[in-house]
Amino acid sequence: QVQLVESGGGLVQPGGSLRLSCAVSGSFLRPYAMGWYRQAPGKQRDLVASITIGSTTNYADSVKGRFTISRDNAKNTMYLQMNTLKPEDTAVYYCNAVIRSVSYWGQGTQVTVSS
Repeated sequence: QVQLVESGGGLVQPGGSLRLSCAVSGSFLRPYAMGWYRQAPGKQRDLVASITIGSTTNYADSVKGRFTISRDNAKNTMYLQMNTLKPEDTAVYYCNAVIRSVSYWGQGTQVTVSS
C-alpha cells in the first residue's frame, strides 16, 4: 500500500522559511511525477510546484523565486523549501505522487504565516 507522509509544517512569521518533506513508502517504483499542492480555507486546491523523475520543475507564478522543489530518488522523498513566506501562503499543503498513472495524496500539513 502506497503511503505519502508529509512533515515540516508549522507557524512562521512573515519573511520566514520552512522546509516541507514528503516520504513515499510502500512502492518499489519511483514516482514519475511528484508535486506540492495547497488549499486555503474556502478555496480550491492549487498546484504549488511539481517535479518529474528527471528533475524537470514547474512552479506557480505566486511562488516563483521564493520556493524550491527537489527530490531525492534514492530516498523516495520530495522537499519544498519555502523562503520569504507571506500570509497568503497560509494553507494546508498536500504532497502528491503519480505512480503508474495512479495519483496518491498525503494527509496534508498546515503552514501558517502570521505575526
